[in-house]
Amino acid sequence: MSANLVLLLVVGVLVACGVYLILERVVSKMLLGMILLGNGVNILILTMGGPDGRPPILPGSDTSPEGMADPLAQALVLTAIVITMGLAAFVLALAYRAYMLTTTEDVSTDPEDEKVARRREGEDPEE
Repeated sequence: MSANLVLLLVVGVLVACGVYLILERVVSKMLLGMILLGNGVNILILTMGGPDGRPPILPGSDTSPEGMADPLAQALVLTAIVITMGLAAFVLALAYRAYMLTTTEDVSTDPEDEKVARRREGEDPEE
């Protein structure tokens, strides 16, 4: 089995850009990063599913598996698309609610997290 090198490069670029955007402190960039990451993984699943072929079910044809497309990769990608769209809708609703409460899109550092970090700095790691 040989994979298409161009598609693998596209997957690498999409995943790298998605991870970079997810690590940003702005909710809209995080949303775009999740969408890019999901699309990159979907393309990877389709690429690893094998080459294009005939449909898996053809009436009146031979039932030999050679030359048939793998329906599992296609089903996984369809499921992943639905999950990604649901996640995008949730993040959009979360961003809207956060913007209405704070009038900013930046994610600030939680004061409780800072207290925990200061407390952990004072602990002795040898204990």
